[in-house]
Amino acid sequence: MDKEKIDEIYRENAAMIYKYLCGLTQDSGLAEELTQETFFQAIKGIDKFRGDCKISVWLCGIAKKLWYKELEKGSRHKTAPLDDTIPSTENVESKSLNNLEKVEIFRLMHNLDDVTREVMYLRLAGELQFSEIAAILGKTENWARVTYYRGKQKIMKGMKEWNEN
Repeated sequence: MDKEKIDEIYRENAAMIYKYLCGLTQDSGLAEELTQETFFQAIKGIDKFRGDCKISVWLCGIAKKLWYKELEKGSRHKTAPLDDTIPSTENVESKSLNNLEKVEIFRLMHNLDDVTREVMYLRLAGELQFSEIAAILGKTENWARVTYYRGKQKIMKGMKEWNEN
């Protein structure tokens, strides 16, 4: 693969991979390191990309494996603040949120089960389509939609309770 094509893949996907990893790691520095490693591994293994999914899905799979390897190492990283934006996708996500609300949403997301939390991060931080989320997790698109909806409902319920206090 030529350098121009590799540069194009990086430009089109680096921000999404970084946001996805920020969601998983809750550590901006670690997310940056893992993003770079994701693209390094992708370039080394580009011949393994069969083209049966979007390249962004393939890259998320690499990023996820690297994150799991990091967890297996048992490393403990100090959490650094994430960037100030949450990408808009639907009703609750498209509202402008102040910092307290963002912290509460991330706290509520952190309390979700691992699978639901991952679906939420892929959708919100990764800005992936449900079909792409399904491909990454080896599930159906309908499963991804339902899981996201249920997670969103739990977060909205938690935000309603938080706003009442």
